[in-house]
Amino acid sequence: MKTNRLIPLLTETDLDRIVEMAWEDRTPFEAIQSQFGLSEQMVIELMRTQLKPSSWRRWRSRVQGRQTKHATLSAVDDARFKSNQQRIITHNKLAKR
Repeated sequence: MKTNRLIPLLTETDLDRIVEMAWEDRTPFEAIQSQFGLSEQMVIELMRTQLKPSSWRRWRSRVQGRQTKHATLSAVDDARFKSNQQRIITHNKLAKR
């Protein structure tokens, strides 16, 4: 399926989210495929049509060969990131002031 035929089937919100996920370093292509059904090649084609040429070249050089963009190559076992500086949230409750 060509990406050009797929774009009308996706909402503007979906397109924005796919582009956002593709730019994120720790979001693998497999996550995009499971949520939106797009293969890595389809995401690349979609990014080419959605981004300006200079932005696409920058994204492509950034993503090409990046291990974290592929779940099988990534050493990250938990895709969630928590900074050491972040305070511990207990029982997900806000502290009373």
